[in-house]
Amino acid sequence: MEQSSHQTSHPTSPYTPHEATQQDGSTRAEAVQRVADLIKDIRMAMLVTIDHQGRPHSRPMATQEAPFDGTLWFLTSADSLKADEIARNPMVNVAYASGAKESYLSLTGKAEILNDRERIREFWSAWLRPWFEGPEDPTIRIVRVQVDEAEYWDTPGGKVASLLSLAKSVITGTGTDVSNDTGTVQF
Repeated sequence: MEQSSHQTSHPTSPYTPHEATQQDGSTRAEAVQRVADLIKDIRMAMLVTIDHQGRPHSRPMATQEAPFDGTLWFLTSADSLKADEIARNPMVNVAYASGAKESYLSLTGKAEILNDRERIREFWSAWLRPWFEGPEDPTIRIVRVQVDEAEYWDTPGGKVASLLSLAKSVITGTGTDVSNDTGTVQF
């Protein structure tokens, strides 16, 4: 298993992904923690499954609060289309975006539908009432995503740093010099 993250400036786009290496000296634990830190403030994700015709199918999902260790947790209905799509093809993508912080993540992995009543009770909150009767609702299920790879793009300083860099680039005619934190973590 390998992981990586490093700081870089890219003259054409602050969001251009690239291959990261372990040359920065970060450990796997540090790389996983970096991903966890980016996810923790972004509650809503886009869960992408593959439909019966082989096309990506996206929908917003609330990430359940649990320490990130390479696993993401969501709640769904047992008879939902996403549960059927995951049963047919468990490969998924989970995307997070925070425009305010200019932080973006794309995680790929394998999903499964679980009927873990104890964990469902642990994740239950009143915010789920529009969809489920309560934690004992027989249709509620867990979507567990075991992440295989995470890519992230983060701009320290957020929009202010990006806008200042862009303004400098326009005035001086040079490329942007925003220092971006980008990386790929293999789980």
